[in-house]
Amino acid sequence: MAQKILIVDDEAHIRMLIEQTLEELEDEGVEFITADNGEKALHLIQSEKPNLVFLDVMMPKMNGMEVCHKVKRELGLEGVFIILLTAKGQEFDRQKGQEVGADVYMTKPFDPEMILEKARQVLALS
Repeated sequence: MAQKILIVDDEAHIRMLIEQTLEELEDEGVEFITADNGEKALHLIQSEKPNLVFLDVMMPKMNGMEVCHKVKRELGLEGVFIILLTAKGQEFDRQKGQEVGADVYMTKPFDPEMILEKARQVLALS
């Protein structure tokens, strides 16, 4: 079964940037799904069961914190690894991210190498 990565950001260029960063994983059978708001993301997480989600915090309809909380705390989808991406790097935001169940909290602008490395780690790709 193919592993899936869901990329969620309301800014198209950021979704594209992340997808381009992870492009080489396609050769290893990884499939990409994208969403431009929290509601769509939640729906896709439930229907597609991605292994890894790069989730922007500041989004319309439902923010990343709410999506993460629903997935981890209400739906109990512990197998979905969530990396919250945000422009806010304060300790308070980091703690909030942990409270809602985020596995990793990354601040923008992020290092593409780190994103790729983290994805390989999570999906157990060498």
